[in-house]
Amino acid sequence: MTQVLEPQQSRLLSKQFMLAGILLGMGFAGFFDGIVLHQILQWHHMLSSVRPMTNMSDVKVHSVADGLFHLADYGLTIAGVTLLWRSHLQDQLPKSSQPFIGLILFGAGLFNTIEGFIDHEILGIHHVHSGTHYLLWDIGFLMFGIGLIIAGLKLLDRWKNAPESMP
Repeated sequence: MTQVLEPQQSRLLSKQFMLAGILLGMGFAGFFDGIVLHQILQWHHMLSSVRPMTNMSDVKVHSVADGLFHLADYGLTIAGVTLLWRSHLQDQLPKSSQPFIGLILFGAGLFNTIEGFIDHEILGIHHVHSGTHYLLWDIGFLMFGIGLIIAGLKLLDRWKNAPESMP
C-alpha cells in the first residue's frame, strides 16, 4: 500500500494572508489602546505630555489627535479585512485558525512595541500612565508588546511544525 504524503506547501502561508493577520492585529491593538487607555481609563491621550488639558481648546486638540489615531487604526483594520477577503477568494486560507491568531498576536505586539517605543520613549508625546512611575508603565507596555510578538511567533511555529494530520 502506497502512502501519499501531502506536500509541505500546505504549511506555507501566503504573504497576503500573513499581512492581513498582522494588519488586523495592529488595528485591534490600536483600538484597544484608544478605547481602553484613552477613553475608558483616561490614562493618557495622544498629546498628553506635550499639551496638558487646561481648557476646552486643549480638550478639542486632544480629541482631534485621538480621533486621527483611531482613523489610522480603522485604516489598518480595513486593509487587514480587505487582504483577508482577497486571501479567501484565492483560497489561500489555512484550515486552522492557529496561524491567523498567531499573526494577529504578532501584529498587536508589533504595534504596541513600535508605538510604545516611538511615542513614549523617543517623541515623549505621552506615556502609558503619567505620574511618578511612568517609566515602569512604559517598560511594562513594551514588555507586553514583545510578549505578544513571542506568543504569536510560537503559535505560528507550533502550527508550522505540527504533524500534517493536524489542522
